[in-house]
Amino acid sequence: MKPAFWARRAHKWIALVIGVQALLWSIGGLYMTAMSIDFIHGDHLNHVAAEPLPKQGDLVDPAVIAARYPAMNGFRLKRLLGEPIYEVHHAGGVDLVDAVTGRLSGPIDEEKARQLALSAYQGDAPLESLQLLDKAPQEVGTRPVPMWQARFGDSGNTALYFSPQTGNLLATRHTYWRVFDFLWMLHIMDYEQRSDVNNTLLRVAASVALLFMLSGVWLLFYSFRRRSAA
Repeated sequence: MKPAFWARRAHKWIALVIGVQALLWSIGGLYMTAMSIDFIHGDHLNHVAAEPLPKQGDLVDPAVIAARYPAMNGFRLKRLLGEPIYEVHHAGGVDLVDAVTGRLSGPIDEEKARQLALSAYQGDAPLESLQLLDKAPQEVGTRPVPMWQARFGDSGNTALYFSPQTGNLLATRHTYWRVFDFLWMLHIMDYEQRSDVNNTLLRVAASVALLFMLSGVWLLFYSFRRRSAA
């Protein structure tokens, strides 16, 4: 049989193997490049204000904090809901200490979590639910638990996640992010963790896709030669 016959046959059968995945790659790639990454991250849905810190002379001396936590491995001064707070990292975890009184100020309770959520959220929808989660949902599976989840009743089903240890905003999730995450899963073919871009399945699919393109080049060669002969 002629080489052109084998070129067509190889291209057809390889296309049957990789065609659906190639289509998913194209759809996912289009979505990921068309959407602003800042929008996907939900930067328009939250805002954590960077307020100026008070003068050190008005605060508890850091040496006092260090003496209280001999196993301290780091701390920082920040504002939380307008109040100056020392975030103390030590061998046992993280403590929040009121920087004016020196009293323990954490972990974040439900009332403070509610204030944090309402302060950070930039939409106009009401807060629908507030839960302290011991197991992270799939959409924040890499974040530490426990965490506060605040859900708002907007069209994007926005959820803000806060650390009860530090009060920091851990993540913002909404419908467009969830679509992005689903397409990313299909794109890298890691259907469990959605993070491993070096998995075997992806390597095999990429190799087959390369064969598909090479067979197309092979077929293209015979197609042009046939036209030249005519």
